[in-house]
Amino acid sequence: MLSVRGLYEHGAVKLDEKVPITAETPVIVTFLEDGEEEETKKINLEDFSFNRAKEILKDYKGSLSDAVIEERRSFQ
Repeated sequence: MLSVRGLYEHGAVKLDEKVPITAETPVIVTFLEDGEEEETKKINLEDFSFNRAKEILKDYKGSLSDAVIEERRSFQ
């Protein structure tokens, strides 16, 4: 899967970068709300600490997978 930012203007989508796909390919276009683009940023590996996450979860007694599934269901 490839994600590319762009802009919808006057009935056309203008991509921010060239896409290396030449064949007909299905796509999904998501229209972001105003200001939502700032909220959707890439995760930087330097910002993630495995040890910090391990420390936060040290007292968690349930299944982390179950907790993630439950959290995602709450957004539906």
